[in-house]
Amino acid sequence: MAAREYGQFCGLARAMEMVGERWTLLIVRDLLSGPLRYTDLHKGLRSIPTNILSARLRQLEEAGLVLRRALPHPERAVVYELTDYGRELEPALIALGRWGAKTMTEPRAGEVVTPESVAMAFRTTYRPEAAREMTVGYEVRMGDFTLRLQITDGALTVGIGPHPAPDLVVERLNDRGIHALMTGATTPGQALADGSVRVQGDPALLHRFVETFRF
Repeated sequence: MAAREYGQFCGLARAMEMVGERWTLLIVRDLLSGPLRYTDLHKGLRSIPTNILSARLRQLEEAGLVLRRALPHPERAVVYELTDYGRELEPALIALGRWGAKTMTEPRAGEVVTPESVAMAFRTTYRPEAAREMTVGYEVRMGDFTLRLQITDGALTVGIGPHPAPDLVVERLNDRGIHALMTGATTPGQALADGSVRVQGDPALLHRFVETFRF
């Protein structure tokens, strides 16, 4: 029996054999935002040893969760992306993220915030019941990076980079601006008044944003 097998005829055991090793689910988390080069994955997971990253990617490929492909000319780059089977993990990651967020207050020493981790935070805080039949696009500027959030008929997609045609741009002007909105520590009116966030577009949409993404 291979070391990674549990010897249990159980769906959860099979799942853990494929994605239960350290770093694996964070690799999947990052790939939920789109295809990434090896160097981009390593940059986002800066503490992972390169040999472990290579091994986890190989295991994910062998399990049919990730595929590797070459980008067309002139990119000349190889990227990793989730297969349809791999993307089926998204609801499980969202549920785990919500569960884990209950223990979070302030970042611990040495912890970093990455575009992919914030993208995951928007997935985990999304409240579909507040967005039924809604179609709206948000661009969220977090200082060093920008995220695009598109809700179409209540379905959310999250990507890294600017939104091509946002209905509202929300820009963070201090470290806690958007987080305070999403936790309810401050109201949209207060955030705009104290300058912790700035918006472009209809300010009324900021209230809808807060209702839709909430810890």
